[in-house]
Amino acid sequence: MPALEIIIGGVITPAFPSQPRLATPYFARWIRRFFWSIGFFFILNSSTFGQNSVPDWARDVVWYQIFPDRFRDGDPNNQPTRESLEFVVKPGKDWRISPWTGDWYARDAWEKNLGPSFYANGVFDRRYGGDLQGVIDKLPYLKQLGVTALYFNPVFYSRSLHKYDGNSFHHIDPYFGPDPAGDFAMMDRETADPKTWQWTAADRLFLDLLAKARGLGLRVIIDGVFNHTGRDFFAFKELRVNQARSRYQNWYVVDSFDDPTTRRVEFSYKGWWGHNTLPVFAASADGEDVAAEPKAYIFQITERWMRPVVDGKEVPGIDGWRLDVADERPTKFWRDWNRYVRKLNPEAYTVAEIWKNPEELIREGEFSASMNYFAFAMPVKGFLIDRVIPPSQFGVLLNERRAAFPEGVAAVMQNLVDSHDTERVASTIVNSGRVPYEDRSGFNFNANNSPRFEPGYLIRKPNARERSIQKLVALFQLTYFGAPMIYYGTEAGMWSAHDPDDRMPMAWEDMKFDPQQSDPRGNVREPDDVNFDRNIFDFFQAIITLRNGSLALRRGDFTVVPTPDESGSFAYTRTLDGERKLVILNRGEEAVTLALPGFGLKTESIFQTEGEKAAFSVDANGLSVTVPALTGVVFSEAP
Repeated sequence: MPALEIIIGGVITPAFPSQPRLATPYFARWIRRFFWSIGFFFILNSSTFGQNSVPDWARDVVWYQIFPDRFRDGDPNNQPTRESLEFVVKPGKDWRISPWTGDWYARDAWEKNLGPSFYANGVFDRRYGGDLQGVIDKLPYLKQLGVTALYFNPVFYSRSLHKYDGNSFHHIDPYFGPDPAGDFAMMDRETADPKTWQWTAADRLFLDLLAKARGLGLRVIIDGVFNHTGRDFFAFKELRVNQARSRYQNWYVVDSFDDPTTRRVEFSYKGWWGHNTLPVFAASADGEDVAAEPKAYIFQITERWMRPVVDGKEVPGIDGWRLDVADERPTKFWRDWNRYVRKLNPEAYTVAEIWKNPEELIREGEFSASMNYFAFAMPVKGFLIDRVIPPSQFGVLLNERRAAFPEGVAAVMQNLVDSHDTERVASTIVNSGRVPYEDRSGFNFNANNSPRFEPGYLIRKPNARERSIQKLVALFQLTYFGAPMIYYGTEAGMWSAHDPDDRMPMAWEDMKFDPQQSDPRGNVREPDDVNFDRNIFDFFQAIITLRNGSLALRRGDFTVVPTPDESGSFAYTRTLDGERKLVILNRGEEAVTLALPGFGLKTESIFQTEGEKAAFSVDANGLSVTVPALTGVVFSEAP
């Protein structure tokens, strides 16, 4: 039995009494903290120290990110209700589930009744009904696409559409499962004591999803939001009621409690980035850790989802975690937590969300990797999208930033170009070239990215030239060193601005969508077809197949092949055990002819993004190739 279970049974349970108490005596609090310290000491001393766990399987995967409410509605009987919303009083009684295939920028009657603004009045109160059954139904689609690992945005119970305001970390959101009413009734009978926790219908469906995904060879990780909670989280909910008498007052950063002798509301607390809907977990007294009580809860739910025991039997759990705003929690907490994760599953994968240079956090926090904004997405924007740096500088940036990672980590970094926190890459390309940069090291990645704040932002569909650039970006993403991650719908041709537009419902091939012809600024625009794009899907499927079929593209060394900067082209090889792949990306607006020495007579062209076939010849001097404008070519050299 894991050490934490022993501690829960012997020490932790008294810290979470089944019946509310009005106050906790000082001596009892001191005793509880003492035993917490002893418990964590034994946990960590039974773990592996000072190592980044880089599971072997993570070197080969192609990630796919799923935003649950917007992926697929598979169960029409579990729809969110108006009463389940984050701010119940805002939408009127005419609120309804939004139509999946409607024009995104068209406003329903209930939205118009709230006010004139697309962004301020209604869009964040929309729900589309995506659920776990929808994901299960579309697992064959994901298998067909060729992805091999799934990352879910938060699936735990909360009121928001994004679910980063969790009201529980030990239950899947009931509206993602088949029986919301029954799940809530079951949850109401529980306390903070893990012994009272049950497996709801939504929990069980999630575990069923894990089993079905594993049966198709798909790994699964989920979002861990361990920095803050929602206001209906059990600890904060009780704190709001009992104030200074609450047994949970050490869980949060309380600035002042309410004074019952006044009519004012003096209760004040720290919210994430000032958002009072996201109360932040407290740090330890020395600031070096998360406070003992919430830390213990996080460890409890970590075990629950990694090694679930249902009806007395252990069943397969998740393969790892993506950790939200990881740089906002003390490093010691992450080191302790990652060591406990490895104790539960030595092959688990943990990936930190961090936008700046992640090297220190990965190394000291002992993560497997991070979302690779800094060392991948930002340089890609600088060269392949905006073309403000020459190919040689692009190569230097890639090598320098990749080399800073701990040994083995670079091979499993999540190489992404868009996510739920960015504009979609197709729209980044449509709106490229917005210079001068305010952030030169980041190439203004994810800046000036929404019509909500930028009047000149273009929300139209990409044209043929822009799609060609997108294919270059995708080819590089799928053939570079590390693990590529595709944001849901990118493979279906979706484009969009930043949040909330980047969270449009998935464009499915079996659905007919209304043209997108409204504009959130009230401008007149040409209608755009937003239906599933079979050409884009086939392209992504082909390059994923290319990667999955090549050990060199998944695990091989990465070497830049020098090309003249004025050519606008970038070339590199991936090499392993005699297998060598050469990739050439012509970002220029004209065809370019390159002479590349060192390639033998058995070099052949195996892939091209589109257009007229690249002409090439091989002789004693090496490879000579003419690559059309905005085209990528892959060559293979047989041993």
